[in-house]
Amino acid sequence: MRPHDMGTLFDEAAAGGARTVFHLDRPFDIAPEAGTRWTVAELADLVRVTAARLAGAGVRPGDRVAIVKDNHWDYDLLACAAVRVGAVPALLSARLDPEDLRTLLTRLRPAALVTTSAVLARCGDASPPVRVTVDPAAPGAVHLAALDASRPCPPVRRPDDDPLVIHHTSGTTGLPKLVVHSTRTLVHTLARFEAVRYPAVGIRRDDVLLNAGAYAHGRTFCWTAVVLSAPPAEVVLLTGDDPDTADPLLRAHPPTVVEALPASYVRLRPLTTRLDNPFRRVRLYISTYDAVHPPALRAYLTASRHARPLWMQGWGQTETGPLTFRFHTRRSALAPDAESTARRLGRPVPGRTRLRAVDPDTLRPVPRGRPGLLLVRTAALALGYVAEDGRWDAKRVGAWWSTGDMGVHHRDGGVSVLDREADGPAGLSCLRTEDILEERLPQALECVVLGAVDGDPLPVVVTADGRLDPDAWEEATNGLPTLREPAVLTWDDVPRTGTGKVRRAVLARRLTGAGLAGTGRWT
Repeated sequence: MRPHDMGTLFDEAAAGGARTVFHLDRPFDIAPEAGTRWTVAELADLVRVTAARLAGAGVRPGDRVAIVKDNHWDYDLLACAAVRVGAVPALLSARLDPEDLRTLLTRLRPAALVTTSAVLARCGDASPPVRVTVDPAAPGAVHLAALDASRPCPPVRRPDDDPLVIHHTSGTTGLPKLVVHSTRTLVHTLARFEAVRYPAVGIRRDDVLLNAGAYAHGRTFCWTAVVLSAPPAEVVLLTGDDPDTADPLLRAHPPTVVEALPASYVRLRPLTTRLDNPFRRVRLYISTYDAVHPPALRAYLTASRHARPLWMQGWGQTETGPLTFRFHTRRSALAPDAESTARRLGRPVPGRTRLRAVDPDTLRPVPRGRPGLLLVRTAALALGYVAEDGRWDAKRVGAWWSTGDMGVHHRDGGVSVLDREADGPAGLSCLRTEDILEERLPQALECVVLGAVDGDPLPVVVTADGRLDPDAWEEATNGLPTLREPAVLTWDDVPRTGTGKVRRAVLARRLTGAGLAGTGRWT
């Protein structure tokens, strides 16, 4: 099946005979009494019912519908229901700071807000007149389940180039942008390319897929189109990353393909060392969103008992979708130079993506092998930013678009990303330094290097108990550029985005009182 209309996606998959069974770690927020096991036909009915309820709340074709709730895949079911009635869903993470959430809602000016009572209390005057909650106790709002679902709600079609969905960027360096995609850019260009049963990396009919994602973000909306169009045998969905909570579900349904946030890979890593670990059948790991450091690659690839497990690492952005792919094997993850090659993110997707590196000041191309600002050309480029046309236009460089990443376009066509332009100090790759530190500090859950406006970079070491042996630190920094004394924090001490990325600008201000080292011109 080739995905096209996200409003009828589940209907078409059910009509096509898809027999995939979906297993949840907790019930959907929009169907809390319906359990944790779902068929495609049952999901199609849930989307139809939800669409009818949204229409009953007053949602009309062309309206924007903001969705802000706890992390779960029903973000995408709500989005498909909104698409079905002709509206444009805008998916916002409930982990946004209240001020940022109110700013984004003000920019969106949605006709309706689907949320929880807790989030509604944080929205203040930015919430629209139509407020629908997925929990029953919310003054000034109507409970989703109380809305009439009996009236027929036929799907509303839209032109392929009209706005389809709005997602926000991660916001590691500041306020997230609101990115608008169309059916052509997100479904036709991205999802159709992925919804092919390619050898080794395509979805097989007998696969058990595990997704531990951030369901408010653009990747999972595309993933939803893919998994319904090339259905596997089973899908397992995690909404959190606590190992002890995830373990029973993963043991009951051991996955063969895993896609997770880099932060979730870090948090679930203790499962790789348990007896009869749940990753023993995995043939393919997939990571997007952020860097995955070599120790995590090694842990998961060696946990698999598959003869030749693969790790597919994608680099891309909400605005563009995937730009490059790189494959890691058990052998490459165990190689002595693994930490030095981990930033090599592969080559542009042939025939679909073009990249070049330019001087960030002059915008003139730099020779292959030298650092520069990475520009991209792709048919999957989004339509723009909501209420920030000037910001979008400022990132256009002729026919090219700025990723805001500093990197190297190598002579062999491969790409290495060094840092976000807003993050990095001159002469140092924070990402590569983080790789080296994590390799040398097995007790570290995560290492973050913050480029300072004045002085040496500040390293942040995240450990389970917020402690770090001074001798281990001294040994780990041997031969590295000069760094300040480390700030040692626990996982929960670190401000994070909805995808688990470190909010570097917030962390830098908290620890140093100053911002990051870059100009921020290209963010």
